[in-house]
Amino acid sequence: MRRVATIVLLVLCGAGLLPAIPASAGPMSEDHLSWQLTPTGVTARFRGLSAVSRTVAWAGGSLGTVLRTTDGGKTWQNVSPPGVADLQFRDIEAFDASNAVILSIGPGDTSRVYRTNDGGAHWMETFRNPDPNAFYDCMAFFDRRHGLALSDPVDGKFRVLSTSDGGSSWSVLPNAGMPAALDGEFAFAASGQCVTVDGDRDAWIASGGGAQARVFHSRDRGVHWTVGATPLASSGSAGVFATAFRERDGIAVGGDFNNPTNGVDALAFTRNGARSWEKPATAPQGYRSGVAWYPFFNTVAFAVGPTGSDLTLDGGRHWHQFDAGSFDTVDCTRDGACWASGEQGRVATLRLS
Repeated sequence: MRRVATIVLLVLCGAGLLPAIPASAGPMSEDHLSWQLTPTGVTARFRGLSAVSRTVAWAGGSLGTVLRTTDGGKTWQNVSPPGVADLQFRDIEAFDASNAVILSIGPGDTSRVYRTNDGGAHWMETFRNPDPNAFYDCMAFFDRRHGLALSDPVDGKFRVLSTSDGGSSWSVLPNAGMPAALDGEFAFAASGQCVTVDGDRDAWIASGGGAQARVFHSRDRGVHWTVGATPLASSGSAGVFATAFRERDGIAVGGDFNNPTNGVDALAFTRNGARSWEKPATAPQGYRSGVAWYPFFNTVAFAVGPTGSDLTLDGGRHWHQFDAGSFDTVDCTRDGACWASGEQGRVATLRLS
């Protein structure tokens, strides 16, 4: 395991994500990894995060706050839309330094979507929820044009919005292909990862609140879904909060946010696209709300939560905590950068400790 961790760190350094390792550092392991906070200058809680590259990232949070960096977090621009301080931006999906889509959560018309094509200088409202029974939690994009947004169940089924023009317009998908929700079942708007995608057509929904913590899977961009139970605990404050998939390999994280130090039944992994789930041999020591695969290794992923961050080197079977700071969500980019964000304006990049 230590040899694998050494290789991982060497690749991170080669990618420019981590600085050169001093000779005095000694043997390399996951213990050397940590998050380096960046100076955002605000105290909003950032549950929405979209990392584009090692230099470009966007964060969406409480008090209608949206930030953007183009220099790797050295400086941040406040690019919040005007007049939205009452909104909670729980998810953001950015395509580059200029184009991004943000989602605010809440019942009725507090669930909204805004889009910018000029780096946040101007925003256009592209969706305002007209249904008082709907509550949108998160969104994900397959590519620059096609994406989904998820609402808690309406009339007994999860509701899904679809866009094919980069978030400029949205339509509710038919629910005939959506399995019935359990009593009390809903999605958690904790990290922008309650709906996730991989490839051109596969999507997954994470749920909790009912008798089982479940994961839904669509192979056709949200038209038809299958669903299965996970080993994670489920209650009014527990369930699957986030998933990350890489082809058939997936990780589901969650637990009970009212008991954040309890990691029992708070993570599972799959090797068959969510048809079945396994418990890890060693798990994070607490509730985790965000998870992301690292791009250069098929078996490396990160999970974050209010009590710390964890690394797996074997696809989710074993986990090792490397940082004790509080974060809500995590995102890794194609060029090898990893970012995390959370409470009190915390946004960080992965570095050597």
